[in-house]
Amino acid sequence: MRIVLPALLLAALLGAWELYARLGPLDPLILPAPDEIASSLWHDRGLLWDNLAVTGREVLLGIVVAVAAGVGCAIAIHLSTTLRRGVYPLLVASQTLPIVIVAPLLVAWFGYDIAPKLAIVALICFFPVTVTTLDALASVDPDAVKLLRTLDASRWQVFRFLEAPAALPGLLSGAKIAVAVAVIGAVLAEQAGSSDGLGHLLLQAIPQLETPRAYAAVVLLSALALLLFGALSLAERLAVPWAPRTKRRNA
Repeated sequence: MRIVLPALLLAALLGAWELYARLGPLDPLILPAPDEIASSLWHDRGLLWDNLAVTGREVLLGIVVAVAAGVGCAIAIHLSTTLRRGVYPLLVASQTLPIVIVAPLLVAWFGYDIAPKLAIVALICFFPVTVTTLDALASVDPDAVKLLRTLDASRWQVFRFLEAPAALPGLLSGAKIAVAVAVIGAVLAEQAGSSDGLGHLLLQAIPQLETPRAYAAVVLLSALALLLFGALSLAERLAVPWAPRTKRRNA
């Protein structure tokens, strides 16, 4: 039923979209029908695949950078009260910066290669990874910490054997949130300055009145995000086997 019900809902939405696109008042150049998008996915598959490979690499590397930086920042803030008071407010404030303003600056500073794209994707994904990991570290049972202390465990041992494993579900949850928005960051980065990628393809397709191609690029971006989300969900089941069972029991 987990597969059938979403599939039926998706089919109903696509059917309604097809009818509206065929019979509705909007021009096909504004809203193409799903069958036209599917046709573009097939006929433009070479062009779409080449650009998807570029965007996918940017997204994957950007998420890796974001996870490494976010986990490191969360651990440092967790272990230092001074950093929590000084860095955490700045961390929150960094998310108020409009990416559409920051992206052209990064392109101007680092050029048109992959560096500014990674920076933008990492900047978008950094915050959810850091916050969820930090919250998970802070939610460790204080009685368990006291127990390890009574057993003469060092601060590093408490972190290694108790806090780090307890923070793993939060880290994976933050990473799943990050992959959902990482493709948006990659598109913004490519539109700010790039010669390839699905974001660049979107920028070209719309003025050329290739609206089905633009929608096909969006479909691939969504599929990429869903694929990464599914991979992280699988990793969560394998690395944190107790978490899915807890969710099912609460449901």
